[in-house]
Amino acid sequence: MTAVVERPTTPPVKTPAVVVKERRGTPLGRRIWAKSWPPLLAVAIVLVAWQALVLAGVKPSYVLPDPLTVITRLGELATEPSFWVGVATTMTRAVFGFAVALVIGTVLGAAVARSRILRSAIGALLSGLQTMPSIAWFPLAILFFGLTEQAILFVIVLGAAPSIANGLISGIDDVPPSLLRAGHTLGARGFQMLRFVILPAALPTYVAGLKQGWAFAWRSLLAGELLVTISQVTALGVLLSNARSFADAPTLLAVMIVILIIGMLVDGVFSSIANGIRRRRGLGSVRL
Repeated sequence: MTAVVERPTTPPVKTPAVVVKERRGTPLGRRIWAKSWPPLLAVAIVLVAWQALVLAGVKPSYVLPDPLTVITRLGELATEPSFWVGVATTMTRAVFGFAVALVIGTVLGAAVARSRILRSAIGALLSGLQTMPSIAWFPLAILFFGLTEQAILFVIVLGAAPSIANGLISGIDDVPPSLLRAGHTLGARGFQMLRFVILPAALPTYVAGLKQGWAFAWRSLLAGELLVTISQVTALGVLLSNARSFADAPTLLAVMIVILIIGMLVDGVFSSIANGIRRRRGLGSVRL
């Protein structure tokens, strides 16, 4: 008799399409809960730590009010038209300034990445501009433009454009040479090589640069609104400055929470775009 040897069966490899199909088969409530409980837990930890500091008497109540007082004040702000005017003003400045920085940073990054002369001339300068604190530009901006919208826009662009340019440069530098050779073999030249081969390959790093550029733009904008006060213009930075002047800690903390939430929401948009790019390319999250 011959012995039958059973070979161990290996589990089938799940393709990205199968993984996406399984995720779509998960109940909606479970998916929402899976994405909601980590930030909710973080908020709960912050609130507990905040309340503990208040109970410990680390600072007087007029300096560090309890969470309920700040949340109540936040609800009151939501009913004031001037608050929403300030939010609209700040977001308009942010979107317009980031759009200008996006155009400048993308064009500059593509030019530097494709030209050795430009890389040698201004490559190090871009890195230096990226590390320079944006608030250091405001004295020069005020000297050039005065207390105007142009001064704020100037600093937003200088804060965001270098990060966007460096993100595109890094993405282009990391394009595999084999991909370039394949594109060259298929007849891609000049703009076609840039449009159909290089830029799609550099897209993930470019999106990371956009995300970092938005962070710099948002910081620069709020610093500008604190320093450059334009008469009869309400913005989130102005609300912060007024709350500090009148020692209104609940309003100060409430506006800071709004600024944090807006920053997190926009950052989540960029993260969703980056995750979508990775999924379309069959890349999942790496777990160590």
